[in-house]
Amino acid sequence: MSSMQRSIFFSAVERYASLVLFFVSTAVLSRLLSPEEFGIYALVTAVTSVFAASSQEFGGANFLIQKASLSDDNVRTAFTITFCLSMVIAFGLYAVGGPAGGMWGFEGLKSGISVAVLNFAITPFSMTIIALLRRNMQFGTIATSNFVCNVTVVTVSIVLAILGYSYLAPIWGMVAGSAAQLVYLLLARKNFRIFKPSLVGGREIVRFGLYSSGVVLINVFYNSAPQLFLARMLDLAAVGLYSRAVNVTQVFDKLVTQVISPIIMPAIYAQTSAGGDLRRIYLHAVSLLSVLHWPFLTFMALMAKPIILVWLGQSWLEVVPLIQLLCIGYLALFAACLTYPVLVAAGSVRDTLLSSLISLPPSLLVTFVASFFGVEVVAASAMLALPFQAAVAIYFISHRLGLRIGDILHATWKSAVVMLSCGAAAAICAAMVEYRLVGPAAGIAVSCVATGAVWIAAVIATRHSMLPELEASASRVLLAMSRFIGISRVATAKPNRDVH
Repeated sequence: MSSMQRSIFFSAVERYASLVLFFVSTAVLSRLLSPEEFGIYALVTAVTSVFAASSQEFGGANFLIQKASLSDDNVRTAFTITFCLSMVIAFGLYAVGGPAGGMWGFEGLKSGISVAVLNFAITPFSMTIIALLRRNMQFGTIATSNFVCNVTVVTVSIVLAILGYSYLAPIWGMVAGSAAQLVYLLLARKNFRIFKPSLVGGREIVRFGLYSSGVVLINVFYNSAPQLFLARMLDLAAVGLYSRAVNVTQVFDKLVTQVISPIIMPAIYAQTSAGGDLRRIYLHAVSLLSVLHWPFLTFMALMAKPIILVWLGQSWLEVVPLIQLLCIGYLALFAACLTYPVLVAAGSVRDTLLSSLISLPPSLLVTFVASFFGVEVVAASAMLALPFQAAVAIYFISHRLGLRIGDILHATWKSAVVMLSCGAAAAICAAMVEYRLVGPAAGIAVSCVATGAVWIAAVIATRHSMLPELEASASRVLLAMSRFIGISRVATAKPNRDVH
């Protein structure tokens, strides 16, 4: 197994184990917390995540990964900048938590922010270590630390929710998870010299961080904006419903995108350094991502009602139309995870910021106007805003890589055929559930099997570029099974050596 395959394997094991925890915790907490309580938690997360992402990126996690020659001074300076900025933001958020809660009319916002800002003192340490581990493709250690974090988050959140901590339960869970992850990373890394304060070479890190953190700040703010707008225009129940709908819609991100995202930038850097063609790498990745992304979202949109009935319960059925609208909008983001690493690899980190500045402000305006008309209109606005964002990103990438629209269409038309085939299978199963020919749980099971079978058949029929990947994976599985069977036969064939 190559280093790339090992990296994906470790990342996949961690993400899928964490996904099981996500399903369980979501189901449990949805029954312990009301939409209003979940709305306060979502609002606190929306406020703090904007600043947290910006401060972590400004210090240069991606700077540490992409820098050709990395010294101890670079690492120490990156940590110093990240930590100082994080603490300034933490104190600022703590100070404005009360006034912000009064402005929105939510007293719980102050308490939630007061707890959440504790993360700002923890994450600079863990993010610096993780950046170095990613650079060295040590994804096994990262995977284990993430799993430790997620187990702690889920356990603490559920226990505190049972004890009556309400919206503070998942917030304390996040802080506990971050602390547990840091302890594990410190024990695994055992190199505390990287946390010694330094400002050597700080100008280079700040220059890179201005562009990089600007991109992250704009994107995270855009993702958090609907919750902020809904909290201001409507109520916390609307915030809770929309946030839950987004969480469900982003299951694909948890299944696939979050598995490969930590690997994309180091992998592209390694391949281009070895003489790989960035244009070919991008088009191949687009083809593979679209054939996974599009059928999955189509399945989620068509099977949303039975999924919500089984997973979250009857009280959350209002999120079904929101999920369906968001799934349609998210179809456009099939290549979103490639934009930043590809542009950085092309030497155009400036374009990542420019792309966001062009696409996100109009998208924010659309979302803001939609918030006056209700939560469903906000979800529907994604069908306008997200394709626009995708078009701008593809334009900048095409300009740098010399791509034409025909190249993108050629890389994705087979994926569209696979999506339509899977959609037909899922639609039949959804109709069976709707007309009560089968129950929701049975309908989901039948739909998964049928859609999966159709997906494989369509990939084979279209000779999709995913087919060689499937054949290679199948060969490795068969080889592993044959070796296991061979070992088992040898073990059972050993003669008994009884002592007479």
